[in-house]
Formats: sequence, structure tokens, C-alpha cells
Amino acid sequence: MTDSLAVSVQPTVGDDVGEARSLAQDAWRSLRKNKLFWVSVALITVFVLMAVWPSLFTKTDPTFGDINNVRAKPNGDAWFGTDTQGYDIFARTIYGARASIIVGILTSLTTLLVGGAVGIIAGFYGGWLDALVSRITDIFFAIPLLLGGILFMSSFPNNPQTTPYFLIVGKVVLTLTIFGWPSIARLMRSSVLQVKPNEYVLAARALGASPWRIIRSHILPNALAPAIVVSTINLGAYIVAEATLSFLGIGLTPPAISWGVAISDALVAVRTYPHILLFPSLFLSLAVLAFILLGDAVRDAFDPKSR
Repeated sequence: MTDSLAVSVQPTVGDDVGEARSLAQDAWRSLRKNKLFWVSVALITVFVLMAVWPSLFTKTDPTFGDINNVRAKPNGDAWFGTDTQGYDIFARTIYGARASIIVGILTSLTTLLVGGAVGIIAGFYGGWLDALVSRITDIFFAIPLLLGGILFMSSFPNNPQTTPYFLIVGKVVLTLTIFGWPSIARLMRSSVLQVKPNEYVLAARALGASPWRIIRSHILPNALAPAIVVSTINLGAYIVAEATLSFLGIGLTPPAISWGVAISDALVAVRTYPHILLFPSLFLSLAVLAFILLGDAVRDAFDPKSR
């Protein structure tokens, strides 16, 4: 008589067989291995610190202009030199991150909220409501973001002497939100249309779940990822749009400090003193690049086909 042999296979360390992971866990696992993700996170962390706590980087008053020391080249006292009004360029570059980052983050959040809500309603209920939303988004798509911002800000100009700082920032955020939400709405609508026929949604309907419960528990968690990815990428575009409007003199205006305002002021002496334009432009480019890299990394992590 032969003994039956029981063969047991012990899982090795790091073996993922049998593990049940959600999409978010899978995405985070992919992000941790992406070097560009950590580079973008490091850059964004620095820029956020500059926006929240600028005194951590410089003790110089960015609003103090030394008329006896204008257009000075980079030196030990002024690391980036001074501009045409004697302002310390390093201090104004550090403090300029606040307005640019605030505009970018708030605009991304508001477009995600407005566009996401409109897209979910249009995709979930469909019918005449979906057709109406589609026609409205078509109207907004006919107006480019930057052109719409120029028209709106020109129609409601700022008064640097009387308009509060946060009102100026809020006006720029509102302008970019008005012309930026349709792309998120269309993306969210298409995501909802893909999720709605799934079995777990049909089962929730059959069990008598309310529309709000279906949206909150089943539709939103499974349709939100693409909109978050696009909003992250758009954040860099909104920073550029704010800088462009400020450069044209219709966005943020002095005494507000932003990279766009600094670039606009630097054009007066760009040929003879290029360092005045170099540093705010460099920081603006790095900030936009960081958010685009982050968006690309998150997009690849949430896309199973890229893995």
C-alpha cells in the first residue's frame, strides 16, 4: 500500500497570487515604482511650501523696492538680482508661487466639482437632460479657454487700488472655471455611461436603491478616476493661463505678486537684463512641468493597458 503524498505550495514573500486589490491599490503600487512620480511630488512639495510658507525660503520683503539698487545682477545679497524697480527677484519669485498655485489648485477643484456634477447628472439620467448638457458644452467648446478669459477679464477689469487681493484671485479662478468645466463634464459623462450598464449597478436598481445612493456608492467611485487624472494635468494649464492673463495686464495686477506679473514687468529690460525674466519664467516652467508629470504618472497608473 502506498501512502498518498500531500503537496502543499507555500506562497513566497511578495507573491500576489490570491490577493484582491482595488484599482486604487493597484495604481498606488504602480506609482511607487515610477521615478517621475516621485520627482513631480518633490517639486510640487517645494512649490506648495513656497506658497504656504514663503518666509521659510526668504526673509526679504518682496514689496520693498530699493531705488538705489535697480537692475542689479545676481549677487550674495540678492541671489537672483533686482528688477527695474529695485525689488528682490528671489523674494518675488518665492512669493509669486502663492497666487499661481492657488489659482491652479482652486480652478482644478472647481472645474472637477462643477464639471463632474454636470457630467454625472447628464450621463446617469440621459434623455433630454443629456442632450441639453451636450449642447451647452458645445457652446463653451467654441470659445477657447484663453480667449474666453481675455474677454471676461477685459469686461470686468480690476482696480489695483480698491480691489482686494483675494477678490482678484477669485475672479481669475471664476473665469477659468467658466470656460474649463465642459471638458471635465464630457469626460465624466462618458465614464458614467461606461459604468451604468455594469451588473452591480443593475443589481442596486433591482434592489430598489435610490438614484442618489446608486450614484454615491457605485457610479462615482468607479467613474471618478479619469476626471481626477485630467484635472491634475489641467492644473498646469491653468497656471499658464493665469500667468498669460497677468502678463497681458488683465489677470492678477500689482500689488498682487505672481510669476505672470513678474514676467510682464521683466519685458521692459529683457534685452539688457535677461536675468529679470529668467528666474520667474524658470519657476513657472518647473511648476507646470511638475503637475504635467504627476498627471501623466497618475494616468498611467490608473490605465491597466499601460502596465
